[in-house]
Amino acid sequence: QVQFVESGGDLVQPGESLRLSCVATGFDSEYYNMGWFRQAPGKAREGVACISARDGAVTYYRESVKGRFTISRDTAKNTAYLDMRNLEPEDTAVYYCVAPKTGITTIRDMCAVPQVTDGDYWGQGTRVTVSS
Repeated sequence: QVQFVESGGDLVQPGESLRLSCVATGFDSEYYNMGWFRQAPGKAREGVACISARDGAVTYYRESVKGRFTISRDTAKNTAYLDMRNLEPEDTAVYYCVAPKTGITTIRDMCAVPQVTDGDYWGQGTRVTVSS
């Protein structure tokens, strides 16, 4: 059974850091592009950061997180990460990892268009709250 398990979400103060993890089980995520998306209350789901398959040589970040967030993957551990620093209240959301099954043209479009659907491999989400 294909499954993603996310962890690392927490309540933090502005300016603090968090590391989100996404462990894939039931399939070899190495061959899939992966991404982190988020959904804040009352807002649409949005792509935060995306990374290419295998060596993760290609990455994309939405403008508001550039320079603060870093996406990475460890194929040996079948895990993707999102390192977040200098967190802002606007980063408050439930964060999901996703591996699209098909239909991705570029890593940028995967995140920005976005080119993910409810039928792709999704985790259950981990909540990040940034508040003083």
